[in-house]
Amino acid sequence: MREHVKAGEKSFKGIPVSAGVCRGKIIVLRENKPSIPHYSISDEQVPKEMERLERALAETRRQILDVQRQVQEGVGAEHATIFDAHLLVLEDPLLIEEVTRAIQTGKVNSEYAFSEFAQKYAATLSKIEDDFLRERVADIRDVSERILNNLMGLDGIDFRHLKEPCIIIAEDLVPSQTALLDRNMVLGFGTDGGSKTSHTAIMARSMQIPAVVGLQDLSKRLETGQYALLDGYNGVVILDPSDQTLFEYGQLERKQVDLQEHLKGIHDQPAVTLDGKHIILSANVEQATDAVAVKACGAEGVGLFRTEYLFINREILPTEEEQYAAYRSVAAALKPAPVVIRTLDLGGDKFLSHLQIPQEMNPFLGWRAIRFCLQQKDLFRVQLRAILRASVEGNIKMMYPMISCLDELNKANALLEEYKAELKCENVPFNPDMEVGAMIEIPSAAVASNVLAKHAKFFSIGTNDLIQYSLAVDRLNEKIAHLYEPTHPAILQLIRMTVEAAHKNGIWVGVCGEMAGDPVLVPLLLGLGVDELSVAPPTVPQIKFLIRRLKMEDARKLADYALQCDSGVEILARAQILAREIAPSLFENNI
Repeated sequence: MREHVKAGEKSFKGIPVSAGVCRGKIIVLRENKPSIPHYSISDEQVPKEMERLERALAETRRQILDVQRQVQEGVGAEHATIFDAHLLVLEDPLLIEEVTRAIQTGKVNSEYAFSEFAQKYAATLSKIEDDFLRERVADIRDVSERILNNLMGLDGIDFRHLKEPCIIIAEDLVPSQTALLDRNMVLGFGTDGGSKTSHTAIMARSMQIPAVVGLQDLSKRLETGQYALLDGYNGVVILDPSDQTLFEYGQLERKQVDLQEHLKGIHDQPAVTLDGKHIILSANVEQATDAVAVKACGAEGVGLFRTEYLFINREILPTEEEQYAAYRSVAAALKPAPVVIRTLDLGGDKFLSHLQIPQEMNPFLGWRAIRFCLQQKDLFRVQLRAILRASVEGNIKMMYPMISCLDELNKANALLEEYKAELKCENVPFNPDMEVGAMIEIPSAAVASNVLAKHAKFFSIGTNDLIQYSLAVDRLNEKIAHLYEPTHPAILQLIRMTVEAAHKNGIWVGVCGEMAGDPVLVPLLLGLGVDELSVAPPTVPQIKFLIRRLKMEDARKLADYALQCDSGVEILARAQILAREIAPSLFENNI
């Protein structure tokens, strides 16, 4: 990070949330909230006000679903689920009851009744100690503004008026505004508030728009038309950057361009280490159309097809034919590369509103994934039959999520055999030798991996949940986020235990969690014996670049050190040193 501010320029420090550098004129967006009308109504006018409220809620739902559809088409189904939280606000019975009561008993207009409720709701959340819940205030505000605008016949902020590319500086941007930014006209953005885990930050990263949040009162200190540079790598906005600063950032951008050109040059090359070890480098996908992205990034197939995104954000369940078509199209497009399909992983942060799944105190430890499917056998049957039918392509593999014990694996496999027999009786073709594996993402599964390996053809380690469950850490809660430690010695021991059990029983093991997409941690995973990595498509080129500069001898030395070390911090430091030594250009983002 640059230590000295050049003469004539001003530098403002914030939180980097989306990588990249941009420069240009800024547009400052200051909130210009309309005054909320407040007037009394008669008993006869109450039904009319209730009707106005219902129309506004329906129109808001239509708008949010439209935004969700655009996000799904533009940046992927996983990011579109952000707006499930917005839809939940509209379905909150407390909202309907409180606003209805205010209209009926207080005899006030619907705008005022709703505004009063929304302010109290947001204020209550803001006071909660949990940072994650406090950040959901942005979701409440996003939905509330839409409802009020619809009640008053107003339009929200419209970015379509932009005439030239610019940097947006605002007090805040709500998720739905961020989702609709035109990447050709918005070079980047900075906001006074926000954090790395906010939905706005997540949207910025998914859209690859450079962004800095937590800039305090910057929107009050700058004016539209001023010239600035925004550094999304280091979290800095520089007003009136000097020639020297522009030169330094020009050098950084040239390095990034050179790196991108080099990454393009290895697109068709395999992920092979300097000493000849071939690592299968796959991609994570969410829908059938993602096959294009898999080819474009140079991955060797799909290591995780998240099938739950075929189920959510829709009014009815997908049919067997619909699922079959989706699975087979991906397999056919990528043949002979493997496509690993994960069976339904609903629950936790992904839900089906029309199935009336009851709310749970702790959904991540509740009725989800394989537990849900084993009890919802009709739904599971449709999916397993669709996967089996698609397996005729010859390159489909399947795995179950959240396996905690052998009993669950045996029950799932017994159902699979039952549906194989059904298809055979119906003379419907399928691949009888389709590989079936288990995800290792619960500590009990890792500890019992030697037993599970005798009944599975492969393992895929879901490091996100494995870390979360092992360390009892909600990684989205900023108060304890520092405890979410991928290099914690216990995590590495669980990974090593799983790998050894897999290899002892003659099966392969992959990693499909975020650790697999972190260049710093990849050598450590490979040193621990992992055979396959599956990452988000945009990450594939960087991971391939690093693997092709790595010696397995160095990776094993790092793993040996890590398994003997008592400190996750020291392990991470050693991993960072090795990664920077072998691929320094991946880390040249500082000025």
